[in-house]
Amino acid sequence: MNKFLLFSALCILTLNVMAQEKIVQTAGRNQLGTFAPKFAELNDDVLFGEVWNRTDKLGLRDRSLVTITSLISQGITDSSLIHHLQSAKKNGITRTEIAEIITHISFYAGWPKAWAAFNLAKDIWAEDTTGEDAKATFQREMIFPIGEPNTAYAQYFIGNSYLAPVSREQVNISNVTFEPRCRNNWHIHRATKGGGQMLIGVAGRGWYQEEGKPAVEILPGTVIHIPANVKHWHGAAANSWFAHLAFEVSGENISNEWLEPVTEEEYYKLK
Repeated sequence: MNKFLLFSALCILTLNVMAQEKIVQTAGRNQLGTFAPKFAELNDDVLFGEVWNRTDKLGLRDRSLVTITSLISQGITDSSLIHHLQSAKKNGITRTEIAEIITHISFYAGWPKAWAAFNLAKDIWAEDTTGEDAKATFQREMIFPIGEPNTAYAQYFIGNSYLAPVSREQVNISNVTFEPRCRNNWHIHRATKGGGQMLIGVAGRGWYQEEGKPAVEILPGTVIHIPANVKHWHGAAANSWFAHLAFEVSGENISNEWLEPVTEEEYYKLK
C-alpha cells in the first residue's frame, strides 16, 4: 500500500474513531423541528447527545441491547426499531446474538412481537454469513486486506489468524485478522526503553486484556495502548471475526516473549 492510500485509510479510520466517541443525532430537528421544537431538542441533545454518549457508564453495545428489548416488548416495529437494530449491528451485536436475543424476548413480550422483529432483523443482518463465506463477507467490512495465514506465529495462537503488512516504512503496521474464538497467547513486548504496541480496531469485535485487569472490548475505532513489559493477550470474540491494526512502537532491546495460552475458562468468561 503506498503512502497516499495509507494516509487516506488512516484518515477514514480516524473519522470512524471520532464518530464512535460522540453520537450526533439530528432526526428530531429534521422531522419535528418546526412542529415540536422542544421535543426535537430533547430527542437530539438529551437522549442521544447526553444519555447515549455516557459510554463510561454503559457501552454502546449494551445500550443497543436495552433499547431494542424495550421497543420489541412494547410492540414498536416501525422505523424506530429499524434504526436501533441497525445501530445494534454497528455496535457489535452479531446475527447469531440478535436471533437469540429476540427468541429470548419472545417468551416475555409475546410471540407475535418476536415475529415482527425477526422480519426486520433478518433483512438488516442478511449479508452476514457463516461457514466458508464468512471470511469473504468479513473482508467486505474493512478497507484493509485480510492477508495470508499467519503461519509463522501459528504456534502462539489458538485458532486461525491472518496477517497483512500495511507499512514497513517509518513505522511497522500490520492488519491482523482473527477468526471467531481465535486469540493469541499471553505475551510481553520487552524493551529496556520505549517499545510496546498500539492496536486500532478495524472491523468486527474483539478483546484485549492485561494481566490482573478486566478485559477491554475492541470495536472498530477502539484504540489500545500496550506499554512495554506488560503481560497481555488479544483476539476475537467468540461469535465474531475481528481485525485490528498493530503498530510497533520503536525502542531499545525490543523482543517478544510468548507465554502460556489463554485458557478456555478465562476466555469464555467474556461476553
